[in-house]
Amino acid sequence: MGQKVNPTGFRTGITIGWKSRWFAPKSNYGEFLVEDYRIREFLEKRLNRTPPFAAVSAIEIERTREEVKVTLNTARPGIVIGPKGAEVDNLKKALEDLTNRRVNINIVEVRNPDLSAKLLAEGIAEQLKRRASFRRAMKQRAESTMQAGAKGVKIQLSGRLGGAEMSRSETMILGSIPLHTLEADVDYSYVPCFTTYGVCGVKVWVFRGLFGEQPSEEELARKRESMNQGRRRRRPDSGSGQGGQGGRGGQGGNRGGQSRQAAPVAAAPAASEKTPAETPAEPAAPVADAENKE
Repeated sequence: MGQKVNPTGFRTGITIGWKSRWFAPKSNYGEFLVEDYRIREFLEKRLNRTPPFAAVSAIEIERTREEVKVTLNTARPGIVIGPKGAEVDNLKKALEDLTNRRVNINIVEVRNPDLSAKLLAEGIAEQLKRRASFRRAMKQRAESTMQAGAKGVKIQLSGRLGGAEMSRSETMILGSIPLHTLEADVDYSYVPCFTTYGVCGVKVWVFRGLFGEQPSEEELARKRESMNQGRRRRRPDSGSGQGGQGGRGGQGGNRGGQSRQAAPVAAAPAASEKTPAETPAEPAAPVADAENKE
């Protein structure tokens, strides 16, 4: 049987850093490990499972002798911060009560949420909860990820999709996903979706390019702008293509549209030039007047 390896764990320590960075003696290691798990579980439930959703993609934890530093990568920092920082203070107080240690919270904004596997999986799971079509949700998210500059994306849904009696799995792949290449920046996430007819699993892989070769924000913005311009140019061509009889593409449609416009131009002079045989006889009216006078 094929052995599946978590892409994040496969690259941790080689091309990706650890999500928890601290050192502890053997006597305290287990305590800190369980504490990290509780912190992540608490933040996940509070920020990603209860509205308003803060779209937290990653939680990083660092420890010193006296304090715990928590870094939140979120696409909606305003919700985490709250009005005048009130929400951050409440979050900090709740974590201090949970750990009995001094906590410092740092918030980092995710510039491009479409390239985060965690946020993509969360968005698909939220759509499935609202009984949206799972195929349409997969297609929309995959296309938006490719437009954002990804080299490849893979989405896999498992469970009673669409409320079917028998569970199954559906997969959509766009681009390439080099899972065996350690230099490839492959982001992976799994999110469970709790629906009324059972639990569905959402797995997302996003290939963002090789490490060190990722495009900058300016290049991604230029790529998006060029794609939008290409869409705008295609719209008039597609309209003229419908006007043509045999034109399927833009060129065929233009030819068909030109042939339609040429017909009235050629027919106009023929209608205006009347032959003498077609003109009615004008002296008919005076002859009738003469008979009435007599």
